[in-house]
Amino acid sequence: MELKDAISKLQQTFSFSDDLKIRELTIAGVRAAFAYIDGGIDRELFEQSILKPLIAASEFPKPYTDSLERTVCFSETAVPVPVISAPGPIAEGDAVLFIDGEEDAFVYSLRKPEKRSITEPPTSSVLKGPREGFIEEIKTNLSMMRRRLKTPDLVIRTFQVGRYSTTSVAVLHIRGVADRQVIKQIYEKISKIDIDGVIDSAYVLSFVQAKRTSFFLQAGTSEKPDVVSAKLLEGRVAIIVDGSPIVITLPYLIFEDVQDGYDYYSGDWRASMIRMFRIIGALLTVLLPGAYIALQTFHLQLLPLKFLMTLMAATTGIPFPPAIEMLIVLMLFEVLNQASIRMPRYLGISLSVVGAIVLGDTAVKSGLISSPSVLVIALSAIGIFCVPDQVGTISILRLLFLLISAVTGFVGMVILAIVIIGYLSSLDNFGTPYLSPYAPRINPDLQDAVLKVGTVSMVDRPYSIPTANRTRIRKH
Repeated sequence: MELKDAISKLQQTFSFSDDLKIRELTIAGVRAAFAYIDGGIDRELFEQSILKPLIAASEFPKPYTDSLERTVCFSETAVPVPVISAPGPIAEGDAVLFIDGEEDAFVYSLRKPEKRSITEPPTSSVLKGPREGFIEEIKTNLSMMRRRLKTPDLVIRTFQVGRYSTTSVAVLHIRGVADRQVIKQIYEKISKIDIDGVIDSAYVLSFVQAKRTSFFLQAGTSEKPDVVSAKLLEGRVAIIVDGSPIVITLPYLIFEDVQDGYDYYSGDWRASMIRMFRIIGALLTVLLPGAYIALQTFHLQLLPLKFLMTLMAATTGIPFPPAIEMLIVLMLFEVLNQASIRMPRYLGISLSVVGAIVLGDTAVKSGLISSPSVLVIALSAIGIFCVPDQVGTISILRLLFLLISAVTGFVGMVILAIVIIGYLSSLDNFGTPYLSPYAPRINPDLQDAVLKVGTVSMVDRPYSIPTANRTRIRKH
């Protein structure tokens, strides 16, 4: 194709966008041109390693692929693509060489995306253990995984998802450890995604989970390479999305969120105790507001006399019924929480102080709400962050238990708990029961569920997860 026509069609394809740069040059008498997106390539590398050698070349015979290999001082060879397909690599940040009269263009990968440094992730801080976290650049994330799992058995398959974003989505597994059927299902789900664009891993998550209408999480997430590596070694599959520091892991168990990377870098008794406290905190968050309403409305006779007298003294004169009062306090806490999250950091701290101290204290002293209600919701708000990945689910469950306790008391709460447990028992995540190793009971996996034993005792990989190789530790 004539160079002039190729450049004209390329500019029309990009609607004469200002950031599309065309650099025309002559290579030993042969007319050529580079096309790239301004700011998307490493300019210094482009000029020193590619542009200078080509301009200084004394001869440039056909085939041009061989001539480019001899002339250009660059580690990666030029990849020939049809001229009609050149806009794709250019949009992704590559530099493309067009040569007059050639039907193929030559792609050089010179991408230099802006990225933040590798730091400890804000959502997964630890006292002991690795402090590096994933960032938004997929190549850096993949290199961190390669550095931790130095084996050719670490398999990475990349998909391009999104009609406009063409986002790179990498699926990782360890050959000979992960179950082939699970890998095949995940490949199929990702390859069938047809969406305008993928901005974050949450977009992919909504397509790979089994039941899309459920408000319960159906995939694990992490920002730490050590946690994802450990899950891969157990037989899971990881999904890394370009532009997101959140990595998805499948299959998923609900008790994963009770566990933490720090548990494996501390003592076993300490880890077991912390996990129990996390479960207690989550249960307090879900059940405490509902139990308070049930006791105050239907079951006052269950309270000790002194506690009952204190409660009655604190709630006398409150104009709202207990359920309405609790809903008002819960709504105020949720509004303050959302406002503090979305405000700039320093203003958010001020807002929290004003909301928690001034507003709460004034509301209690004015007689609109009672101090026990504020205390109950405060305890519930603290407990919700014991399991941070389940904040959304726990918030919904807390509201459901609060509403049903206002109507039916403890009887309704017990019935709702049975229904939820029955529903969770029916969930299946790529062949993995959602509540395993407790429902169904899988005895070998109990050694790393709520209670934790030493790493030396974990001879086999979890039986809850399908895997091609069950042996983790070989004893000699």
